[in-house]
Amino acid sequence: MKRLLRLLLLIVGLAAAMPFAQQPESTADRDIKLPNGKSQQEEILKAEHEKTLRDAAELVDLAESLKQELEKNDRHVLSLAALKKTEDIEKLAKRIRGRLRR
Repeated sequence: MKRLLRLLLLIVGLAAAMPFAQQPESTADRDIKLPNGKSQQEEILKAEHEKTLRDAAELVDLAESLKQELEKNDRHVLSLAALKKTEDIEKLAKRIRGRLRR
């Protein structure tokens, strides 16, 4: 029993004395610079922000168009064009949400 306890203490002592292996630096940790001196990550974020703004403007336009189309129909029937617009709105919203989650 004492022998097992000594062995266990020796293993724990060796494990504590060993330096932790350093992980290689990932590309996300490095700040890659473009030839113009700007940060690559910053430029990517800027481009994605601009895409998001354009998609949001398009989303607003589609939603307004859908609202007008639904208001002009006095029947309780959904046209194929309106259905297509709802699908386009959904795709745009998912694209925006996906970009914002990154």
